[in-house]
Amino acid sequence: MLGTPRATGGNAPLSGWEYRSIWAAAAGVFVLSALVAPRSLSASSVLSLLSFSAVLIVVSVGQTLVVQQRGIDLSVPGAVTLCAMVPPLLISKTGVPLAVALVATLLIGGCVGLLNGLLVTKAGITPLITTLAVNSLLLGALLTYSGGLPSVAAPPALVSFATHQVLGVPLVFWVAVGFVAVVAFGAGRTVLGRRFVAAGVNPAAAKSAGVPVDRYVIGAYVFGSMSAALAAILLLGYLESASVRIGNDYLFASISAVVLGGTSLAGGKGSVVASGVAAVFLTQLTQLLLTAGAPTSIQLLAQAVAIGLAVCLRTLAGAGARRTG
Repeated sequence: MLGTPRATGGNAPLSGWEYRSIWAAAAGVFVLSALVAPRSLSASSVLSLLSFSAVLIVVSVGQTLVVQQRGIDLSVPGAVTLCAMVPPLLISKTGVPLAVALVATLLIGGCVGLLNGLLVTKAGITPLITTLAVNSLLLGALLTYSGGLPSVAAPPALVSFATHQVLGVPLVFWVAVGFVAVVAFGAGRTVLGRRFVAAGVNPAAAKSAGVPVDRYVIGAYVFGSMSAALAAILLLGYLESASVRIGNDYLFASISAVVLGGTSLAGGKGSVVASGVAAVFLTQLTQLLLTAGAPTSIQLLAQAVAIGLAVCLRTLAGAGARRTG
């Protein structure tokens, strides 16, 4: 029976500090919102926050797994846009039931990830170039298939699902929470998950132990793109329509959530729970700035500052841990 290589890496000395700090940051942004812009915490604003953050949470979970395998997925905007447009287009063009259209959408997402993974592992193309090229390919394919339609309406049944509330909380947020819980359990409590982490921390050692590293890399890209497809379905239902620009906001935001959540872009160990909390933090930060009347430039600047502070604190904490260790 194959052993699981010990997952040791540059982020091990921090003992989880990099994952827990985002909880304090998230609490802080809500306190700041209450003091500076109370309207950003009104009932309608909170419902909007939960719905939009649910979409970013799902995308960020997929991005986290890709980053853990020392990759990055720049095809997220194309994947979200394509997968948000597919269900209504497929239903209108072929008349298939909604369930079939949604399954097809998830499979399309999986195929996108498979293409990314194969190009990275088998063709040896860097993740940056691979996923950027695939993103352009997806947008081109979408424009061809849609015939240039600027937007499409979501199926009524999907809208009803996405806007439904359970215990006063949007159903899409419960879906996101359940998604995070399942992935977190799989990554942290199963042999498969431990080998996945080991493959990202030290691919050479993992290969020596018999771990099929390439399969984990490909699997991460497949799961990442399927996560983008699921997020696209939730977003389509909540917004009640999809446009050719619907996925543009999720590239920088998903990478930001991964970094703020403590997962190193160098790969290895990470926390999908922390990435999910970071997604909520970023969504509320944006909502706070919008309520305060800040322009888009200030919103982007605030996100950049937040990422910079997170990286600096992580670096300082890591240096301190190494000195005391």
